[in-house]
Amino acid sequence: MPTTARRRARQSPLAQARLGALALLLVAGIASPAGAQRRRAADARSFRIEETTIADVHAAMRAGTLTCHALVDQYIRRIDAYDKRGPGINAIVVVNPDALRVADSLDARVRREGITTPLHCVPMIVKDNFQTTDLPTTAGSLSLAGFVPARDAFMVRRLREAGAVVLAKSNMAEFAFTPYETVSSILPGYTKNPYALDRVTAGSSGGSAAAVAANLGESALGTDTGNSIRGPSSHLALVGIRSTMGLTSRAGVVPLNLAYDIAGPMARTVADAVAIFQVVAGYDADDPVTEAARTHPTPNYAASLVKDGLRGARLGVLRQAYDASTADREVIAVFGRAIADLRRAGAIVLDSMPIPELDSLFKVQTGECNRFKYDLERWIASNGGRTPVKSLDEIVTSRRFHPSIEPRLTYAQKATTPPEQNPACAAIESRRAGFRVAVGRAMDQLGLDAAIYPTWSNVPRLIGDLNTPAGDNSQIFAPGTGWPAVQVPMGYTRGDSLPAGMTIFGRAWSEPTLFKLAFGYEQATHHRKPPATAPPLLQSISRRN
Repeated sequence: MPTTARRRARQSPLAQARLGALALLLVAGIASPAGAQRRRAADARSFRIEETTIADVHAAMRAGTLTCHALVDQYIRRIDAYDKRGPGINAIVVVNPDALRVADSLDARVRREGITTPLHCVPMIVKDNFQTTDLPTTAGSLSLAGFVPARDAFMVRRLREAGAVVLAKSNMAEFAFTPYETVSSILPGYTKNPYALDRVTAGSSGGSAAAVAANLGESALGTDTGNSIRGPSSHLALVGIRSTMGLTSRAGVVPLNLAYDIAGPMARTVADAVAIFQVVAGYDADDPVTEAARTHPTPNYAASLVKDGLRGARLGVLRQAYDASTADREVIAVFGRAIADLRRAGAIVLDSMPIPELDSLFKVQTGECNRFKYDLERWIASNGGRTPVKSLDEIVTSRRFHPSIEPRLTYAQKATTPPEQNPACAAIESRRAGFRVAVGRAMDQLGLDAAIYPTWSNVPRLIGDLNTPAGDNSQIFAPGTGWPAVQVPMGYTRGDSLPAGMTIFGRAWSEPTLFKLAFGYEQATHHRKPPATAPPLLQSISRRN
């Protein structure tokens, strides 16, 4: 990173905002009449960014009552007020010191051309395992500290091309190892759940989820190997999308297990998540798994945002995903109310979708497919020697990682066979194929459009608690089949304080159907509400435009 950028990165977000404002004033000089400036400031004060949507932002910008600079400035102010201070949510690793400069360039473009890109001035939070050319990429690990890639991740590049602003990088479970908590060595302390500061955000995309839930950014990118988009979204009243394997690229994302890894959006509304998904989905020559997307042209996903999208839909309750003695009674009760809401909105909900082969499939012994070492080292090699470590062994030797992940690292070191040559990996893929057949047969026999279940069947754990039931229901069906799943908020437990979420799971390439169902449910219920720990700031959205 150049010296100037390093100096900026060390400044607080508020200091960065002030420097950006000073630069803007110097450029603007006295060209704009004072009266017009006061009018624009008054208009900006009337726009509240808390719980705003992409459509809200664009409507205000088209009306001339909001600038990109003003929007980005206020998100930076909220990060400054709430992330390390105030409630200390601890979701952000680094704020982009160039965010306001990018915002100014977008404002200049609007003055010339109007809004011409779908994500114009959408301030995005990006998980710290996505490559970004203007910010370090560490996957939460001190062993990668200071690494600034030469290329953006595919999804990050798509976002920038669509007009989005990379506002900040978010904390994550180091190397995405755990679905249960968000703690890393790159940032001291845990990321807190803003709905209850003594509770976890789940993992590993907990920083992205906490930031969006607390209105520290408009939307986010996360990754999901077994849970890590949907789990944090469930714990934080967000919408999260795990796509069909092959529809979205992982190029430029630090891998955990490329047989299961997915990257995708997290947002406060279905419409926003779908708008981002529209931009990031599709074929990428740098990720061979997306070859399948060539035969599945990307549709107009916005056409799925139908308010009565549940009318006539056939859904099945996938009890095998969550029916356990440890399930929390309140979560199950909230899910019961969600089923009633689905039926009131016109869906036909079958009480059970049995998969008879499930137990026998997962009793098949496959052996060990230990691929993290190979996937990680291939990613390191793809960066042409720019990373501070060149192998898993060097990471372990460096001791620059959180102590909690040492067992995972040392286990990964034991791998001696590349995944494509490992019979155990082939056996697992064979089992997955059988699993797809079994799940598809069950859905076909009942004529279902999708299956539903609680994303987690227990409430968010207390920070540091790894003993009480976790309740993660995300690890089997979507990752096991490679099929898509959408998480939507379904209500709250513990005195209406802790979010709970529902998963809508479907066949391969059924994203349009899942988006239609999720949007219909969201519009029928409107469960999303902001956390009380990060209220609106008393100051106006901007002191200058």
